[in-house]
Amino acid sequence: MFRLWGKTWKSNRLLSDTVICDDSEDTRTHKVLRALEQICYEFDLSKPIWLDSSIEEFRRHAKVRFYQDSFIDSIDFDYLEIEVIEED
Repeated sequence: MFRLWGKTWKSNRLLSDTVICDDSEDTRTHKVLRALEQICYEFDLSKPIWLDSSIEEFRRHAKVRFYQDSFIDSIDFDYLEIEVIEED
């Protein structure tokens, strides 16, 4: 089971969160991208852009924060955080 936790934060307060589960035999990268797409759909957000710093942070910690500079549209929160909480 692969689970990714998505959270939006503003002023150090959790605004919303969701957990996406994936049982498929796909690669980790595909699971992450598909889960991020589902999180953005649920929160009614455009998909963030993966900057080089975002990719490196996610590789190191299995967690990344997307700030305004990762989104094309303006956001009404400080950042979107995704974190892998379970991997097969």
